[in-house]
Amino acid sequence: MRHRVGHSWSTTAVAERARPVPETMRAAVIDATGSPELFRIATIPTPSKVNAEYLVKVVAAGINPIDAKTRAGRGVAAAIPGFPSVLGFDFSGVVLQAPFEASELQAGDEVYGMTSFPRTPGSYAEYAVVSSLSLAKKPTTLSHVEAAGVPLAALTAWGMVVDVAKAHEGQRILIHAGSGGVGHFAVQFARYFGAHVTATGSTRNLPWLRELGAADTVDHTTTRFEDVVRQVDVVIDLIGNVLDDTGSRSLSVLRPGGLIVNAPTGSWPTFIDEAHDAGVRATTYKVAPDGGTLDTISRLLESGDVRVFVDQIFDLDAVSAAHTALETGHARGKIVLKVAEG
Repeated sequence: MRHRVGHSWSTTAVAERARPVPETMRAAVIDATGSPELFRIATIPTPSKVNAEYLVKVVAAGINPIDAKTRAGRGVAAAIPGFPSVLGFDFSGVVLQAPFEASELQAGDEVYGMTSFPRTPGSYAEYAVVSSLSLAKKPTTLSHVEAAGVPLAALTAWGMVVDVAKAHEGQRILIHAGSGGVGHFAVQFARYFGAHVTATGSTRNLPWLRELGAADTVDHTTTRFEDVVRQVDVVIDLIGNVLDDTGSRSLSVLRPGGLIVNAPTGSWPTFIDEAHDAGVRATTYKVAPDGGTLDTISRLLESGDVRVFVDQIFDLDAVSAAHTALETGHARGKIVLKVAEG
Protein backbone atom coordinates (compact mmCIF):
# COMPACT_ATOMS: atom_id res chain seq x y z
CA MET A 1 0.00 0.00 0.00
CA ARG A 2 1.42 3.40 -0.93
CA HIS A 3 1.01 6.29 1.48
CA ARG A 4 0.93 10.02 0.83
CA VAL A 5 2.12 12.37 3.57
CA GLY A 6 -0.11 15.17 4.88
CA HIS A 7 -2.07 16.96 2.19
CA SER A 8 0.60 16.75 -0.54
CA TRP A 9 -1.65 14.49 -2.57
CA SER A 10 -4.34 17.17 -2.53
CA THR A 11 -2.35 19.99 -4.10
CA THR A 12 -0.75 17.63 -6.64
CA ALA A 13 -4.06 16.12 -7.64
CA VAL A 14 -5.75 19.51 -8.02
CA ALA A 15 -2.92 20.69 -10.27
CA GLU A 16 -3.12 17.55 -12.40
CA ARG A 17 -6.91 17.74 -12.56
CA ALA A 18 -6.58 21.23 -14.02
CA ARG A 19 -4.45 19.89 -16.86
CA PRO A 20 -6.63 19.91 -19.99
CA VAL A 21 -7.69 16.57 -21.41
CA PRO A 22 -7.69 16.34 -25.22
CA GLU A 23 -11.22 16.34 -26.60
CA THR A 24 -10.31 13.76 -29.23
CA MET A 25 -7.91 10.84 -29.59
CA ARG A 26 -6.56 8.44 -32.20
CA ALA A 27 -7.95 4.94 -32.00
CA ALA A 28 -8.14 1.74 -34.00
CA VAL A 29 -11.84 1.14 -34.62
CA ILE A 30 -14.10 -1.28 -36.43
CA ASP A 31 -17.40 -0.26 -38.02
CA ALA A 32 -18.70 -3.82 -38.18
CA THR A 33 -17.48 -7.29 -37.24
CA GLY A 34 -15.50 -9.34 -39.71
CA SER A 35 -11.92 -9.74 -40.98
CA PRO A 36 -8.80 -7.96 -39.63
CA GLU A 37 -8.85 -5.64 -42.65
CA LEU A 38 -11.90 -3.88 -41.17
CA PHE A 39 -9.75 -1.94 -38.71
CA ARG A 40 -9.19 1.73 -39.47
CA ILE A 41 -7.47 4.51 -37.56
CA ALA A 42 -9.95 7.23 -36.60
CA THR A 43 -10.16 10.39 -34.51
CA ILE A 44 -12.90 9.93 -31.93
CA PRO A 45 -13.96 11.65 -28.68
CA THR A 46 -11.78 10.98 -25.66
CA PRO A 47 -13.79 8.98 -23.10
CA SER A 48 -14.82 10.71 -19.86
CA LYS A 49 -14.32 9.01 -16.52
CA VAL A 50 -17.17 8.74 -14.02
CA ASN A 51 -17.32 7.72 -10.37
CA ALA A 52 -14.32 5.56 -9.35
CA GLU A 53 -12.69 5.45 -12.77
CA TYR A 54 -9.24 6.52 -13.89
CA LEU A 55 -8.42 8.20 -17.18
CA VAL A 56 -5.22 6.59 -18.45
CA LYS A 57 -2.92 7.61 -21.28
CA VAL A 58 -2.28 4.30 -23.06
CA VAL A 59 1.32 3.56 -24.04
CA ALA A 60 0.83 -0.06 -25.10
CA ALA A 61 -2.11 -2.45 -25.53
CA GLY A 62 -1.98 -6.22 -25.38
CA ILE A 63 -3.82 -8.34 -27.95
CA ASN A 64 -5.67 -11.48 -26.88
CA PRO A 65 -7.60 -14.24 -28.68
CA ILE A 66 -10.86 -12.88 -27.25
CA ASP A 67 -10.15 -9.64 -29.17
CA ALA A 68 -9.89 -11.52 -32.45
CA LYS A 69 -13.00 -13.59 -31.72
CA THR A 70 -14.93 -10.42 -30.90
CA ARG A 71 -13.70 -8.63 -34.02
CA ALA A 72 -14.86 -11.62 -36.06
CA GLY A 73 -18.35 -11.50 -34.55
CA ARG A 74 -17.98 -14.04 -31.76
CA GLY A 75 -16.48 -13.55 -28.29
CA VAL A 76 -18.25 -10.62 -26.62
CA ALA A 77 -19.37 -9.03 -29.91
CA ALA A 78 -23.04 -9.31 -28.97
CA ALA A 79 -22.47 -6.87 -26.09
CA ILE A 80 -20.87 -4.11 -28.22
CA PRO A 81 -23.30 -1.19 -27.78
CA GLY A 82 -22.63 0.38 -31.17
CA PHE A 83 -20.12 1.22 -33.88
CA PRO A 84 -17.49 2.45 -34.43
CA SER A 85 -16.09 0.34 -31.61
CA VAL A 86 -12.65 0.37 -29.94
CA LEU A 87 -11.51 -3.14 -28.98
CA GLY A 88 -8.93 -4.18 -26.42
CA PHE A 89 -8.76 -5.24 -22.77
CA ASP A 90 -5.06 -5.00 -21.83
CA PHE A 91 -3.18 -1.74 -21.40
CA SER A 92 -0.12 -0.22 -19.80
CA GLY A 93 0.19 3.52 -19.46
CA VAL A 94 0.17 6.59 -17.24
CA VAL A 95 -2.61 7.97 -15.07
CA LEU A 96 -3.91 11.26 -16.45
CA GLN A 97 -6.80 11.71 -14.02
CA ALA A 98 -7.53 9.91 -10.75
CA PRO A 99 -11.04 9.37 -9.33
CA PHE A 100 -10.43 11.73 -6.40
CA GLU A 101 -7.66 13.61 -4.60
CA ALA A 102 -6.80 10.86 -2.09
CA SER A 103 -6.87 7.98 -4.59
CA GLU A 104 -3.98 5.60 -4.02
CA LEU A 105 -2.71 6.11 -7.57
CA GLN A 106 -2.47 9.63 -8.92
CA ALA A 107 -1.71 11.51 -12.13
CA GLY A 108 1.74 10.57 -13.43
CA ASP A 109 1.77 7.08 -11.92
CA GLU A 110 2.56 4.21 -14.30
CA VAL A 111 -0.19 1.58 -14.24
CA TYR A 112 -1.43 -1.49 -16.08
CA GLY A 113 -4.60 -3.52 -16.09
CA MET A 114 -7.80 -4.26 -17.99
CA THR A 115 -10.50 -2.03 -19.43
CA SER A 116 -14.19 -2.85 -19.06
CA PHE A 117 -14.66 -3.42 -22.80
CA PRO A 118 -17.30 -3.68 -24.24
CA ARG A 119 -19.01 -1.68 -21.47
CA THR A 120 -16.46 1.07 -22.13
CA PRO A 121 -14.17 1.73 -25.13
CA GLY A 122 -11.18 -0.59 -25.19
CA SER A 123 -7.43 -0.07 -25.10
CA TYR A 124 -6.61 0.20 -28.83
CA ALA A 125 -6.58 3.98 -28.35
CA GLU A 126 -4.56 6.85 -26.93
CA TYR A 127 -6.73 7.06 -23.80
CA ALA A 128 -8.92 4.68 -21.80
CA VAL A 129 -11.19 4.90 -18.77
CA VAL A 130 -10.57 2.14 -16.24
CA SER A 131 -12.26 1.07 -13.01
CA SER A 132 -10.17 1.64 -9.89
CA LEU A 133 -10.62 -2.08 -9.15
CA SER A 134 -9.12 -3.16 -12.48
CA LEU A 135 -5.63 -1.68 -12.51
CA ALA A 136 -2.42 -1.83 -10.53
CA LYS A 137 0.91 -0.08 -10.37
CA LYS A 138 3.10 -1.22 -13.28
CA PRO A 139 6.04 -3.42 -12.24
CA THR A 140 9.17 -1.29 -12.28
CA THR A 141 11.13 -4.09 -13.97
CA LEU A 142 8.88 -4.12 -17.04
CA SER A 143 8.60 -1.74 -19.96
CA HIS A 144 5.11 -0.60 -20.94
CA VAL A 145 5.19 -2.99 -23.90
CA GLU A 146 6.03 -5.92 -21.64
CA ALA A 147 3.48 -4.89 -19.02
CA ALA A 148 0.71 -4.64 -21.62
CA GLY A 149 1.22 -8.34 -22.35
CA VAL A 150 0.43 -9.36 -18.78
CA PRO A 151 -3.04 -8.54 -17.41
CA LEU A 152 -5.68 -10.68 -19.15
CA ALA A 153 -3.39 -13.65 -19.83
CA ALA A 154 -1.80 -13.70 -16.38
CA LEU A 155 -5.10 -13.16 -14.55
CA THR A 156 -6.69 -15.96 -16.59
CA ALA A 157 -3.81 -18.31 -15.83
CA TRP A 158 -3.88 -17.37 -12.12
CA GLY A 159 -7.62 -17.94 -11.92
CA MET A 160 -7.42 -21.36 -13.57
CA VAL A 161 -4.26 -22.64 -11.89
CA VAL A 162 -4.32 -21.00 -8.46
CA ASP A 163 -7.92 -20.07 -7.65
CA VAL A 164 -9.70 -23.04 -9.26
CA ALA A 165 -7.12 -25.85 -9.47
CA LYS A 166 -5.43 -24.89 -6.16
CA ALA A 167 -1.96 -25.73 -7.50
CA HIS A 168 0.21 -27.30 -4.81
CA GLU A 169 3.21 -29.47 -4.11
CA GLY A 170 2.95 -32.94 -5.68
CA GLN A 171 -0.08 -32.15 -7.82
CA ARG A 172 0.13 -33.34 -11.43
CA ILE A 173 -1.10 -30.74 -13.94
CA LEU A 174 -1.32 -31.04 -17.73
CA ILE A 175 -1.34 -27.68 -19.52
CA HIS A 176 -2.31 -27.53 -23.17
CA ALA A 177 -0.86 -24.78 -25.40
CA GLY A 178 1.77 -24.03 -22.78
CA SER A 179 3.68 -21.61 -25.00
CA GLY A 180 0.73 -19.30 -25.67
CA GLY A 181 -0.23 -16.11 -23.88
CA VAL A 182 -2.20 -17.73 -21.07
CA GLY A 183 -0.24 -20.97 -21.26
CA HIS A 184 3.20 -19.56 -20.55
CA PHE A 185 1.89 -17.94 -17.38
CA ALA A 186 -0.02 -21.08 -16.38
CA VAL A 187 3.16 -23.17 -16.61
CA GLN A 188 5.05 -20.70 -14.43
CA PHE A 189 2.32 -20.33 -11.78
CA ALA A 190 1.83 -24.10 -11.49
CA ARG A 191 5.58 -24.61 -11.15
CA TYR A 192 5.87 -21.78 -8.60
CA PHE A 193 3.32 -23.46 -6.33
CA GLY A 194 5.09 -26.80 -6.57
CA ALA A 195 3.01 -28.76 -9.07
CA HIS A 196 4.52 -31.29 -11.46
CA VAL A 197 3.80 -29.69 -14.84
CA THR A 198 3.42 -31.42 -18.18
CA ALA A 199 2.96 -28.98 -21.07
CA THR A 200 2.04 -29.57 -24.69
CA GLY A 201 3.57 -27.48 -27.46
CA SER A 202 5.24 -27.52 -30.85
CA THR A 203 8.76 -28.83 -31.45
CA ARG A 204 10.46 -25.42 -31.34
CA ASN A 205 8.81 -24.48 -28.05
CA LEU A 206 9.66 -27.58 -25.99
CA PRO A 207 13.06 -26.33 -24.69
CA TRP A 208 11.44 -22.99 -23.78
CA LEU A 209 8.60 -24.73 -21.92
CA ARG A 210 11.19 -26.57 -19.84
CA GLU A 211 12.89 -23.24 -19.09
CA LEU A 212 9.55 -21.93 -17.84
CA GLY A 213 9.25 -24.82 -15.42
CA ALA A 214 7.57 -27.72 -17.21
CA ALA A 215 8.94 -31.02 -15.86
CA ASP A 216 7.68 -32.89 -18.90
CA THR A 217 6.78 -31.75 -22.41
CA VAL A 218 4.80 -33.35 -25.23
CA ASP A 219 5.33 -32.39 -28.87
CA HIS A 220 1.80 -32.23 -30.23
CA THR A 221 3.10 -32.39 -33.80
CA THR A 222 4.58 -35.88 -33.32
CA THR A 223 2.94 -37.44 -30.26
CA ARG A 224 -0.60 -38.03 -29.01
CA PHE A 225 -0.46 -36.76 -25.45
CA GLU A 226 -2.83 -39.51 -24.25
CA ASP A 227 -0.21 -42.06 -25.29
CA VAL A 228 2.36 -40.71 -22.82
CA VAL A 229 0.36 -38.96 -20.07
CA ARG A 230 -1.60 -40.81 -17.39
CA GLN A 231 -3.55 -40.11 -14.21
CA VAL A 232 -3.08 -36.35 -13.90
CA ASP A 233 -4.98 -34.42 -11.23
CA VAL A 234 -5.80 -31.38 -13.36
CA VAL A 235 -5.98 -30.46 -17.04
CA ILE A 236 -5.73 -26.76 -17.93
CA ASP A 237 -7.47 -26.78 -21.29
CA LEU A 238 -6.63 -23.73 -23.41
CA ILE A 239 -7.72 -25.34 -26.70
CA GLY A 240 -11.03 -27.16 -26.30
CA ASN A 241 -12.22 -29.16 -29.29
CA VAL A 242 -11.38 -26.62 -31.98
CA LEU A 243 -8.22 -28.59 -32.82
CA ASP A 244 -8.17 -32.40 -33.11
CA ASP A 245 -10.69 -32.86 -30.26
CA THR A 246 -7.99 -31.97 -27.74
CA GLY A 247 -10.56 -31.37 -25.01
CA SER A 248 -12.38 -34.68 -25.35
CA ARG A 249 -9.11 -36.59 -25.55
CA SER A 250 -7.97 -34.93 -22.32
CA LEU A 251 -10.69 -36.64 -20.30
CA SER A 252 -8.95 -40.01 -20.67
CA VAL A 253 -5.74 -38.83 -18.97
CA LEU A 254 -7.43 -37.53 -15.80
CA ARG A 255 -7.61 -39.67 -12.67
CA PRO A 256 -11.12 -40.50 -11.46
CA GLY A 257 -12.55 -37.37 -9.87
CA GLY A 258 -9.85 -35.21 -11.43
CA LEU A 259 -10.51 -31.66 -12.64
CA ILE A 260 -10.53 -30.14 -16.12
CA VAL A 261 -10.70 -26.34 -16.49
CA ASN A 262 -11.60 -24.98 -19.93
CA ALA A 263 -11.14 -21.33 -20.90
CA PRO A 264 -11.66 -20.59 -24.62
CA THR A 265 -15.22 -19.36 -25.09
CA GLY A 266 -17.33 -21.69 -27.25
CA SER A 267 -14.44 -24.08 -27.86
CA TRP A 268 -16.23 -27.21 -26.60
CA PRO A 269 -20.04 -27.02 -26.47
CA THR A 270 -20.50 -30.50 -24.95
CA PHE A 271 -17.79 -29.97 -22.33
CA ILE A 272 -19.77 -30.36 -19.12
CA ASP A 273 -21.77 -33.38 -20.28
CA GLU A 274 -18.70 -35.24 -21.56
CA ALA A 275 -16.80 -34.60 -18.33
CA HIS A 276 -19.73 -35.83 -16.25
CA ASP A 277 -19.94 -39.03 -18.28
CA ALA A 278 -16.17 -39.55 -17.81
CA GLY A 279 -16.45 -39.24 -14.03
CA VAL A 280 -14.37 -36.09 -13.65
CA ARG A 281 -15.05 -32.58 -12.36
CA ALA A 282 -15.29 -29.78 -14.89
CA THR A 283 -15.65 -26.02 -15.07
CA THR A 284 -15.22 -23.27 -17.58
CA TYR A 285 -13.37 -20.11 -16.54
CA LYS A 286 -13.96 -16.42 -17.20
CA VAL A 287 -11.29 -13.90 -16.21
CA ALA A 288 -11.95 -11.30 -13.52
CA PRO A 289 -10.13 -7.94 -14.02
CA ASP A 290 -8.93 -7.90 -10.40
CA GLY A 291 -6.33 -5.26 -9.62
CA GLY A 292 -5.58 -6.87 -6.23
CA THR A 293 -4.57 -10.15 -7.85
CA LEU A 294 -2.61 -8.20 -10.45
CA ASP A 295 -0.67 -6.59 -7.59
CA THR A 296 0.30 -10.08 -6.41
CA ILE A 297 1.36 -11.07 -9.91
CA SER A 298 3.39 -7.85 -10.10
CA ARG A 299 5.47 -8.97 -7.13
CA LEU A 300 6.27 -12.26 -8.86
CA LEU A 301 7.25 -10.37 -12.02
CA GLU A 302 9.48 -7.97 -10.10
CA SER A 303 11.18 -10.79 -8.19
CA GLY A 304 11.86 -12.67 -11.42
CA ASP A 305 9.90 -15.75 -10.33
CA VAL A 306 7.57 -15.16 -13.29
CA ARG A 307 8.29 -13.47 -16.60
CA VAL A 308 6.30 -12.31 -19.60
CA PHE A 309 7.42 -13.01 -23.14
CA VAL A 310 6.42 -10.60 -25.91
CA ASP A 311 6.79 -12.29 -29.28
CA GLN A 312 5.82 -9.46 -31.64
CA ILE A 313 5.25 -5.70 -31.37
CA PHE A 314 3.13 -3.73 -33.84
CA ASP A 315 2.37 -0.03 -34.08
CA LEU A 316 -1.26 0.94 -33.58
CA ASP A 317 -1.52 1.66 -37.32
CA ALA A 318 -0.63 -1.98 -38.01
CA VAL A 319 -3.40 -3.46 -35.85
CA SER A 320 -4.79 -5.45 -38.81
CA ALA A 321 -1.43 -7.19 -39.24
CA ALA A 322 -1.27 -7.83 -35.49
CA HIS A 323 -4.63 -9.60 -35.53
CA THR A 324 -3.60 -11.60 -38.58
CA ALA A 325 -0.44 -12.71 -36.77
CA LEU A 326 -2.44 -13.68 -33.68
CA GLU A 327 -4.83 -15.80 -35.71
CA THR A 328 -2.01 -17.92 -37.14
CA GLY A 329 -1.83 -19.54 -33.71
CA HIS A 330 1.97 -19.64 -33.80
CA ALA A 331 2.81 -16.75 -31.46
CA ARG A 332 5.01 -17.55 -28.49
CA GLY A 333 3.76 -15.60 -25.50
CA LYS A 334 2.12 -12.29 -26.35
CA ILE A 335 1.55 -9.83 -29.21
CA VAL A 336 1.43 -6.16 -28.22
CA LEU A 337 0.43 -2.89 -29.88
CA LYS A 338 2.64 0.14 -29.29
CA VAL A 339 0.26 3.08 -29.01
CA ALA A 340 2.55 5.91 -27.84
CA GLU A 341 6.08 6.62 -26.71
CA GLY A 342 6.77 5.95 -23.06
